[in-house]
Amino acid sequence: MTERADVVVVGLGVGGEEVAGRLAEAGLSVVGIERSLVGGECPYWGCVPSKMMIRAANLLAEARRIPGMAGAAEVRPDWAPVARRIRDEATDSWDDRVAVERFTGKGGRFVRGDARFVGPREVAVGDRTFQAKRGVVIATGTAPAIPGIEGLAGTPLWTNHEAIEADTLPGSLVVLGGGAIGLELAQVFARFGVEVTVLEALDRLLAVEEPEASEVAAAALARDGVSIRTGVSARSVEYGTGFTVHLEDGTSVTGDKLLVATGRRAALGGLNLAAAGLDPDARSIAVDELMRAGDRIWAVGDVTGRGAFTHVAMYQAAIAVRDILLQDGPTADYRALPRVTFTDPEIGAVGLTEKQAREQGVRVATGSAKVASSARGWIHKAGNEGFIKLVVDADRGVLVGATSAGPTGGEVLSALAVAVHAKVPVDTLRNMIYAYPTFHRGIEDALRALP
Repeated sequence: MTERADVVVVGLGVGGEEVAGRLAEAGLSVVGIERSLVGGECPYWGCVPSKMMIRAANLLAEARRIPGMAGAAEVRPDWAPVARRIRDEATDSWDDRVAVERFTGKGGRFVRGDARFVGPREVAVGDRTFQAKRGVVIATGTAPAIPGIEGLAGTPLWTNHEAIEADTLPGSLVVLGGGAIGLELAQVFARFGVEVTVLEALDRLLAVEEPEASEVAAAALARDGVSIRTGVSARSVEYGTGFTVHLEDGTSVTGDKLLVATGRRAALGGLNLAAAGLDPDARSIAVDELMRAGDRIWAVGDVTGRGAFTHVAMYQAAIAVRDILLQDGPTADYRALPRVTFTDPEIGAVGLTEKQAREQGVRVATGSAKVASSARGWIHKAGNEGFIKLVVDADRGVLVGATSAGPTGGEVLSALAVAVHAKVPVDTLRNMIYAYPTFHRGIEDALRALP
């Protein structure tokens, strides 16, 4: 027997949960399907627990900076309280059962299991089939991408899940991947006394960001004792009492644990997308500016390939909800997409890098300022590494991108994101009043450095 609903939402991570909940609150009949935990990656293994780890590691770093500032400090790192806090506070705060009750309390129907399309607007879970009158929303998220390195399959490798869930620390850790996830976790474990080596196949860390950001990240991790090797590719992996990673250059690296942080892939397997009229071989689901993927099919979140960020999933969810409810509103605009790597220093960026802007044919002007050279940076002293870089469209006189690296790089980024999003003229930014002494006042210094 086929069950009917106005909307079926496949995947209740942050984006899908938002869509399902808001549509149910609007009075629609909504079926929400989730195979794992409601809330998805962010509250259980991503944003929330990882930032708890980072907060603890940063406090250790701050304590170690006391000598030379205000006296001496001896810091004995203990991982147990961090592991306990993640297990108790993060998990309890995002209880799957509570999330399910919250959704059903709004009138939604919750179904646990693996979903697959059996028709254009028909989704099956086990022996139950749901037909959507208005349409289906796909929000199945992503999973860690495990490279096909010889010998890697079948080993007890770590993804971010196992790293977050660790009750005890390894003596040594090899990290495959020099992107945001790999670097954040590498720094945390290093600050708690683990011997860490980061391997990155490209020629620099954080390769999608400005080269200056790569330099700051590399220097920061090196100060924490992290060994960094860039431009090296893994040829094979051996596992015995620990891991040995053999590299293409003939050398090898060993570690008690191996963290694979080489990116993520859209979780589309098993959905039978062809039955919905979608490309079954696509690596992500292409959507238009209203999140439409096909006839009465929407997609939101990581599966759209627009960046694996919680804030993007929530942004897209709002657009899809308006479209499903036939409401007017702004369409998707990713010009001012913000992103933050929560290392210490934090590295925030928005919009285009200098290279990306030049590749798009923009006549670029740039201005940069060192955080340490600002009044607040001078006051801050230890831990004041970082910079602010502005990427300007010289013909239009507006920012098209910016990077803010520093002790509060992600927070300073907010002003730059507004400037990019709202196309605030550079002349207007030059004539603003910037509070003194603040880290964000460095924006004024970077503006002065523009040609």
